[in-house]
Amino acid sequence: MGKLIIDTDPGIDDAQAIAYAIAHPQLELIALTTVFGNASIEITTRNALAVLEKFDALDVDVARGASSPLHIDRFASPDFVHGDDGMGNLDIAPEQLIENELSAAEYIVEAANQHHGELTIVAIGPLTNIAKALSLDPQLPLKLKRLIVMGGTVLAPGNVSPVAEANFINDPHAADIVCSQNWPLSIVGLDVTMKIALTDWHFEELQQQAGGVGEFLWQSSRYYVDFYSSLPIPISSQRACAMHDASALVYLTNPELFEMNSGVARVVTSGVAMGQLISASLSENYLLPHWQNLPPIEWAAQVESEQVLNHFTSTLIQHFKP
Repeated sequence: MGKLIIDTDPGIDDAQAIAYAIAHPQLELIALTTVFGNASIEITTRNALAVLEKFDALDVDVARGASSPLHIDRFASPDFVHGDDGMGNLDIAPEQLIENELSAAEYIVEAANQHHGELTIVAIGPLTNIAKALSLDPQLPLKLKRLIVMGGTVLAPGNVSPVAEANFINDPHAADIVCSQNWPLSIVGLDVTMKIALTDWHFEELQQQAGGVGEFLWQSSRYYVDFYSSLPIPISSQRACAMHDASALVYLTNPELFEMNSGVARVVTSGVAMGQLISASLSENYLLPHWQNLPPIEWAAQVESEQVLNHFTSTLIQHFKP
C-alpha cells in the first residue's frame, strides 16, 4: 500500500491508530507528524516519540508541527477526555528518540516529492499541518496517493457542538482548505466512528494476547473509557470508547467495510456552526457561490462495526503477541 505518514495529536485513540499502522503487514509507516489538539504540541510530540519507543518502532520519524490553528485562538486541551498528559495520565516520556529537524509541513512536502504517487497521509488530528504543507507546495494534492482524514460529521451529531467534531472545530479554516482541494480525499468521521465501540472486552483481549503493546493500550484506555461511560447516552451497553482514529487506518486497509457517499464539501469557519462539515450534492446548481467549482470528496456513511473491531484486534494480536 506504499509509504504512510500519520498526522496526529496523540491522544489515547491516536496511540491505538499508531499501533495498528505498525502491526499491519501491508503498511509502511515512515513518520508521525504532530499537531496540537488532544494536548499542546509539546505534549503530543513527546507522546509520539514515547509511543513509538513503547511499540518498538524506532525507525519511524517524528516531525513537530503546528502549535495553534491558522486563524483562531487555540481551544483548551480536552484533559477531561485524554488526561493532563494526553495519554490517560500515564506520564510517558521518550528515552532515546528525538525529533526530525524538519517541521511537519516541510516533512510532508519533502516526503511527497521523494515518494511521488506512493505516499498516503492519514490525518487524525486538526488539519493545520496539511493546510500549511499545501501552502508550501500547492501541487501537493497531485503528488499524494491518497489523503484520509478522521474528522467531521455530516449526519451524526457532533461531539463538541451539535454539529461539529473536535478535529474540525480545532482548526475550521484548515479543514475547509483541505476539503476544497482536488486530491483523493476520504473522510472517516463521527457518522461511522461513533458506531464502533471498543469495549473493555476488546481491551482485555489485547492486554492478554498483544504483549506490552496490549498492556499499554489497556492502561491508556482506562481514562478514555471512564469518560465515554460517563456520557448521558453511552455508546455501548458495556464499558467502551469510540474507535475514532484507528477507524481511518482500517478504512485504508479494508475499505470494503465502509459505505461511502460522495459530494462536494465545505467546513463552516465561524459562528454558531463553526467546524460543521457540510456535504452537498454534485448535481445541484445552488444559488450561493460557495459550492461552485469544488472537487468531489467521499465520506463514510455506514460501517460494518463488528468486522472492523475484529480486524483491528486480530491485527494487533498477530503482530504484537509475545
